[in-house]
Amino acid sequence: MSAAIDTDAIHIERLFSTPVARLNHPNADALNAALGERILRRAASDPGVRHSNEGGWQSADDFEQWSGDAGAELVAFARAFADELTAVHDAQAGLLAASLNWRYNAWANLNRAGDGNALHGHPGCFWSGVYWVDDGGCGADPSLGGQLEFIDPRGLMPSHYNPQLRMRIQGCLSAGYATGIAPLSGQLLMFPSWLLHRVLPHHSKRPRLSVAFNFGL
Repeated sequence: MSAAIDTDAIHIERLFSTPVARLNHPNADALNAALGERILRRAASDPGVRHSNEGGWQSADDFEQWSGDAGAELVAFARAFADELTAVHDAQAGLLAASLNWRYNAWANLNRAGDGNALHGHPGCFWSGVYWVDDGGCGADPSLGGQLEFIDPRGLMPSHYNPQLRMRIQGCLSAGYATGIAPLSGQLLMFPSWLLHRVLPHHSKRPRLSVAFNFGL
């Protein structure tokens, strides 16, 4: 007869976790009103560029040059967030808090109904991020789509053996699958640049506006 498992005695270490950090801007309403006006005006006068976007409009990575004081405020907020998430390793002292001279770029996105972004990463950078100026209503109604979807970098994992299997461990239920995060107006999300991601098409009548970042050294 096998011994019963004492579930309280189980110790689990979650190795190789991948951080996806979120932070709300403290002055989001005023900031978003100013940014939204700038982005819509730019999109009406500039043809934009085509990278991962499937439909929609994407600016060149010159966001700071035309976004005014609101853009400068958002970039400073994102840089401070990147600093807060980063440490520098010193051989004697160990991990030290960082205030880094980041190389960065930023660009704006305007997605209307049916628009999205194909699966991609941002090679050559350390952190990438997105700030949602207007989630298009997708934050309140997930059925509208528009989620930012991340692909598990470890590959198929349990689905390779049996697509019905899941790891019954907190934080591991989506292992081997995609994880979607709903956009939220006024929220900045930061993630490792190598983490593959895509934006699912949305079905809202309201445009979805965002600003994306890359940070590297």
